[in-house]
Amino acid sequence: MGKVAKMKYDFDQVIDRSTNRSSKYDERMKKFGTMDVIPLWVADMDFQVAPEILDAARECCEKGVFGYTFRSDKAKQAFADWVARRHGWQVDTRWLLSSPGIVTALALGVRVYTEEHDKVMIFTPVYPPFYAVVKDNNRELVCSTLKVENGHYQIDWEDVEKKLKNGVKLLIISNSHNPVGRVWTKEELTRIGALCLQYGVTILSDEIHSDLALFGHKHVVMASLSPEIAAITVTMMAPSKTFNIAGMMNSVVVISNPELRRPFEKELLCLHLDLGNIFGHVTLEAAYKHGDAWLDEMVRYLEKNILFADQFLREELPSVKMILPEGSFLLWLDFRATGLSHKQIQEKLLHEAKLGLNSGMDFGPEGEGFFRMNIGCPLDTVKEGLERLKKAFK
Repeated sequence: MGKVAKMKYDFDQVIDRSTNRSSKYDERMKKFGTMDVIPLWVADMDFQVAPEILDAARECCEKGVFGYTFRSDKAKQAFADWVARRHGWQVDTRWLLSSPGIVTALALGVRVYTEEHDKVMIFTPVYPPFYAVVKDNNRELVCSTLKVENGHYQIDWEDVEKKLKNGVKLLIISNSHNPVGRVWTKEELTRIGALCLQYGVTILSDEIHSDLALFGHKHVVMASLSPEIAAITVTMMAPSKTFNIAGMMNSVVVISNPELRRPFEKELLCLHLDLGNIFGHVTLEAAYKHGDAWLDEMVRYLEKNILFADQFLREELPSVKMILPEGSFLLWLDFRATGLSHKQIQEKLLHEAKLGLNSGMDFGPEGEGFFRMNIGCPLDTVKEGLERLKKAFK
């Protein structure tokens, strides 16, 4: 066997994030009613960011002046170079728009491309804001439940086509799919694109986890499939999950079709959401220019955490099952074989295991009996969380 390459970055380092205005840590009381839980819920990671990102933020800070800002041509080019290098996707920087976050962009997309009471479709179970951006804007929510076949989440194609042909105007997809961890294949995305072209449906493609494909899976950009699919697709990406800089509130919206781009940009400008913040811009540029090595090591570390969790559950706690995620750092844990109700599981997690996980019910009714666990943290934290699970549910 070959030697395992030594890591340059220290992902085992435990950083005290409490009292650092961290939602994940400092809002435990608000979320769980107690601070006495290991927080494995909010989808950010506990790893220190790449040194080049820290250096860029420090250099900006040391100037001591924080005036109005904008996303520079250099930052736009850094993003374009990144997606070409990492995903083989060629973009024109004129296609790029700025948004404070992906959820903001999703809400804008719903407002721009549909009218009140129009039908908007999502695949469920899914990230809770997908429901909110539809319902809060008074659109009709259409859900297509993912099927589980041989322990693998799949799209129910018959259901999807039946609903698309029934007047859906907009489809919101998550790739990789949060919370179940599917990285959609080129064939699956091509089929989605073909159906949307056939039935006149615009696509909002949330690809915030695009850089976190695992175990040899490959992220495919929806808009890269063909000029025709690109023309109906609004792609949303960000450095936030990739480089653990969610607090910088900076995402990228890519729209090649000017007929889709112009109204989206108009809405951004009307709401004055286009400026961003200076630290978001400088860290985005630094991340996309210099973050390759850090990301490659971090993904290997995530894979190690996931494989440890998978083996632990199979050997020590077989009543709690997980499907190996194809992307990101979130485990979708199935507690149904414990024979407990969802509420009973939640109570045991909180009061016996003292773990702060996301309830599967937050992702839709299909999440009953499931909980989402964030393993984007030092392996020792993952081990402690799993030992607590074992003690509470064995």
